[in-house]
Amino acid sequence: MAATLDLDHIAHQHRIVGRRRELRAIHACLATERHPLLEGPVGVGKTALARAVADGMGRGFVRVDGDGRYTESKLVGHFDPPGVLERGYQPDLFIPGPLVTAMQQGALLFINELNRMPEGVQNVLLPALDEGIVTVPHLGVVTAAPGFALVATQNPAEFVATGHLSEALLDRFELVRLDYQDALAEAEIVHQEARRTPDDALVQAAVALVRATREDPRIRRGASVRAAIAIADLATVLDGDMRAAADLALPTRIELADARRTPIGEVLGELVDAIEKKKRTPR
Repeated sequence: MAATLDLDHIAHQHRIVGRRRELRAIHACLATERHPLLEGPVGVGKTALARAVADGMGRGFVRVDGDGRYTESKLVGHFDPPGVLERGYQPDLFIPGPLVTAMQQGALLFINELNRMPEGVQNVLLPALDEGIVTVPHLGVVTAAPGFALVATQNPAEFVATGHLSEALLDRFELVRLDYQDALAEAEIVHQEARRTPDDALVQAAVALVRATREDPRIRRGASVRAAIAIADLATVLDGDMRAAADLALPTRIELADARRTPIGEVLGELVDAIEKKKRTPR
């Protein structure tokens, strides 16, 4: 296992802006055979960071997305039903799930939004994290190959549709917190990821608008830099019409504190007007 990692190289390779502290923290966890839990709002790059470190360390990457309807058998694996009826529980009839696949390959199991998983699914992970084993009925004990680790993410507890991880499970993780980056980094990301070629003024306005959604008290959950990328692209095609671009990009990416009292169109209109007025104000 590599003791060091060229963070600049993997950041460049994976088009990651900034985030050296977080890359270093994730690598430190994996290099010491520990399991990082990445906590932060939607759109701050949790998945990209985990994949970049996995690639940099030469690890495989098996992804699972958290879902309240996810089952233990889906995570671990199951036997082929027709085959079992015909031949019984034979090892070759077992279809491994993501957990067993990652353990057998010595890969990283990446669970996105682990705190959306049912408690029973979370509990299945405990022996895998503690001892690198999982017991499968009718198959026996599966032992993890060297390199196996779990990297999980969770959104902050105040987000809708998220739950809490058990104390027992949290005790097996090291916490890596991520937040939104500063305006300069977000502008660089928009320039890098935009599908069109927006001018700098348009990028600055898109970033300022998105950042304003995170500060307005009428908005419970603001937008990520993904929204700024979308606004910049759309406004480029719409001849710089920020209001039209915002009306397209933001309704699916923000959550109002009280949608019944505050129409979203009114909120977006006021935010766009404030950004446009600031652009016209001489410095």
